[in-house]
Amino acid sequence: MVTPQELKYNKTHEWVRAEGGLAYVGITDYAQESLGDIVYVELPEVGASARRGQELATIESVKAASAIYAPVSGTVERVNPALEKNPELVNQKPYEAFLFVLKMSDPGELADLLEASAYERHVEQEKSHS
Repeated sequence: MVTPQELKYNKTHEWVRAEGGLAYVGITDYAQESLGDIVYVELPEVGASARRGQELATIESVKAASAIYAPVSGTVERVNPALEKNPELVNQKPYEAFLFVLKMSDPGELADLLEASAYERHVEQEKSHS
């Protein structure tokens, strides 16, 4: 499991890369591995507003469909158009294939997300309970 140190993580397995007032959001290596081969990504509408914890997108794999939650509050600034034709990019490059970008309404919410080491501990606990 790859967990880049510079990113922040949500307990629901989304990662966040903050750049200025923008938050790039994708799913973690652990999440894509757990899902298996991703066959479809339903992205949010550009301009949609989201509250932290709100379901914002859906990823479908050969195993199941999974909700993707907004790790911070904001407005959808853009989505990753490459995923419409190539959803498997999420499997191949989970930390490059962002799903959507939020213009954060409260960048202070980033402080509530997990650092890489805390996320890794969370995953280990989750694995031991399943």
